[in-house]
Amino acid sequence: MKTQSRFKFSKQQRSGILTLLVLIVGLQLVYFFTEFSPENDTDPYKTEIAFFQAEIDSLKQIEQEARRPRTYPFNPNFISDYKGYTLGMSTREIDRLHAFRAKNKYVNSAKEFQQVTKVRDTWLDSIGPYFKFPDWVVKREAKKKNFNAKTYVEKKEEAVIIKKDLNTAAAKELQVVKGIGEKLSERIVKYRKRLGGFLSEAQLYEVYHLEPEVAERVLKHFELRSKPSIEKLDINMAGISELAKVPYLNYAQAKEIVIYRSQVGQIASFDELHKNIESLPSEKIDRIALYLKIK
Repeated sequence: MKTQSRFKFSKQQRSGILTLLVLIVGLQLVYFFTEFSPENDTDPYKTEIAFFQAEIDSLKQIEQEARRPRTYPFNPNFISDYKGYTLGMSTREIDRLHAFRAKNKYVNSAKEFQQVTKVRDTWLDSIGPYFKFPDWVVKREAKKKNFNAKTYVEKKEEAVIIKKDLNTAAAKELQVVKGIGEKLSERIVKYRKRLGGFLSEAQLYEVYHLEPEVAERVLKHFELRSKPSIEKLDINMAGISELAKVPYLNYAQAKEIVIYRSQVGQIASFDELHKNIESLPSEKIDRIALYLKIK
């Protein structure tokens, strides 16, 4: 019996096998001679991921900038423990300021603030530009910088003056000062009575039509030897009617303070009032602090 070969292909099969071999060899040649570099790999999916990642990083950076605490102009005399901590002051520096303020004294310049607190020069260079003092302080300091030899001699001559008590001086006694006449002296006494007595020499500058340079001359002859005994109101306990009786506050402002207090629970510092109640400018906050306290 004749055996049939298993490897016998038809003409059509042989043609198909040959075509397949040609394709395999062709693909091998393409793979061998073509450079498949990763740089030419432009996967659209990877490109889209990289784009969105860049967007996410950008949004994170914007959010971090928004969360970063900003520093606004403020009066350094009313820096609280928390405010000082956020500004980078040490505990000792904050305590020195509070001890100075406990004597009812005020710093009136960045240099004086550094002398009292002993803060570093680098700290003062970065935070000092945000210090905001009342206008009369700024004007007074500017005049001090512009003094000449003549004013220096005058100060030396006036150094022998024996000062009297500003809170007990009669109108006629005030008239010894150059620039103080009958009307202006009566106006000073009237304003003093309205306040119940001066608590700070700075209050003298508030007398209507009293020029700063004339007020300075008054303080060369008079000083605060006796101060009125005033029981400070607790700003977190006082009602609207009580706050409205405080000098520098009217009923509407007292109401704003009580409403704000009810919203936050408790007022932590006078600087907080300046930031959140627009009707209370910084110079008014300085004066209000003479009659109110925060426990």
